[in-house]
Amino acid sequence: MPMKILDHLEEILIAFLMAAATTIIFISVAHRYAAGFPIIQDYILHWNLAWAQELCIYMFVWMAKFGAAYGVRTGIHVGVDVLINKLSTPLRAKFIVFGLLAGATFTGVVGTMGSTFVWHMSDTEQVSADLEWPMWIIYLAIPLGSYLMCFRFLQVMVNFLRTGELPHHDHGHVEGLEEDTTDPQRAAQDVNWYEMDDNLHPHDIAHHEGRKPGNGPVIDKGPKENDR
Repeated sequence: MPMKILDHLEEILIAFLMAAATTIIFISVAHRYAAGFPIIQDYILHWNLAWAQELCIYMFVWMAKFGAAYGVRTGIHVGVDVLINKLSTPLRAKFIVFGLLAGATFTGVVGTMGSTFVWHMSDTEQVSADLEWPMWIIYLAIPLGSYLMCFRFLQVMVNFLRTGELPHHDHGHVEGLEEDTTDPQRAAQDVNWYEMDDNLHPHDIAHHEGRKPGNGPVIDKGPKENDR
């Protein structure tokens, strides 16, 4: 239950930052162009939106830091692992664990250095140029996002050691819609004919052994009715 809450908070924060930044940028651009029309410029020229650009930059920084952690959890980060996928199962598993530990170590170090930087900056009175917000609050994105990313690396590693599976992101999946596997005709329509084994992610143990994650070994049931 706590993990689901953390996952939902992560997704809500990223979605909010993306939507809010896009809305602010749209309003700022619309205000800039609308100020050139004599009819309405008297009503909007007194609006001061000089802070919009700075705020959007900070929001995108926060979104990128937490989005990176989300990418680790869902497996959407791209990595070329052609050589690792050609290794035997035990050796490939060791390389995958090493890579996950390396990612956790790196993000943990960045988070610790960021925490030290934010701690020293909190003793100063440095503020942002337009918003005049304390800079240590803005730089909190570094330790918070890095530590969350470190946690996600460890989470993926523990799950891999338990199940032999890595997170995979299905670009064709729509949240809230489940595939109908009871109807053969509908199931055939859900096949992604353009799906390729592109070696862009390290294959998990289930993939290497010819199993679908969580479904056990694939059993050949012979030719289908339509193939006869």
